[in-house]
Amino acid sequence: MSRPVIKLLTDFGPLLIFFVIYFNYDQNLMLAIPPFIIATLVALAVVYFSERKIPMMPLMSGIIITLFGGLTLYFDNKIFFYMKPTIINLLFAGVLFFGKYFTRKPLLKIVFQNALNLESEGWKKLNYHWICFFIFVAALNEIVWRTQSEAFWVHFKVWGLIPISFLFIASQVPLIKKYKIK
Repeated sequence: MSRPVIKLLTDFGPLLIFFVIYFNYDQNLMLAIPPFIIATLVALAVVYFSERKIPMMPLMSGIIITLFGGLTLYFDNKIFFYMKPTIINLLFAGVLFFGKYFTRKPLLKIVFQNALNLESEGWKKLNYHWICFFIFVAALNEIVWRTQSEAFWVHFKVWGLIPISFLFIASQVPLIKKYKIK
């Protein structure tokens, strides 16, 4: 199996499993969470065995999915799971914000230095845009789970957050082109 296929499966496979189980078994969140946790842990293991390391973002997401999914099941309280995307996004925003003080440069530059070669100003702006995006998505998740049905929230999580993320990434292409070092 090719590397891009493995990456696609490990990135979206657990979410697809969650979604399929949730909607095929009477929208039972408590039934869908254990397979989601297991699929996430399997995906992390696959990433580790194929790359001999686990990138920070999938690792943090896996830990938070396992922690908050486990808390949801243990306390039989869905709020832990509803807040998971909020906490993940606020954590990423915080890491990017405070990371620049500890590393003396935007953390995105450290994470993507092999993929992107940008001027310093470009890295600063890109880092700032990602911080704002993560805060926006965290706030959006809070609004949706607090005002809509559980089924709507699950749809939003899959069919809303993923396209919003892709649109945001696409919106950063002009910035990347503008500050790219030739």
